[in-house]
Amino acid sequence: MEAAVRRLIQTLGSSNCLPEYPDPTKDQVILDIRVDGVRCVMLHLKHDAPPLQVGLSPREIEIAQMVAKGYPNKTIAAVLDISSWTVCTYLRRLFAKLGVASRAAMVAKLHEHGFLGPPLGLSRTGRQ
Repeated sequence: MEAAVRRLIQTLGSSNCLPEYPDPTKDQVILDIRVDGVRCVMLHLKHDAPPLQVGLSPREIEIAQMVAKGYPNKTIAAVLDISSWTVCTYLRRLFAKLGVASRAAMVAKLHEHGFLGPPLGLSRTGRQ
């Protein structure tokens, strides 16, 4: 598998088939190649996120920001001077409000809707 990934990276590096910035208004095939007999397809899918219709409290946003930075519950609890059980309660409420089942999905959804700013490493334009 590692060899296939290396070969894919080499192919990408020498390929001129990648658009600099995909058209965000339509689905688009970015890459379609075969690596060691396996077809590898990379797609840019159009995604219009509906506006998030939930109200988040300042404390929920604060906890979500700390989760986005990678802090575990115990650290969040210590910094905010609350119990780790209370952090778990906030996270359960956030998961329910956002309709997600994991910390990663929560962070992705909040980034997508602008609650946490752009994902790490990206500017507001989406370029690194």
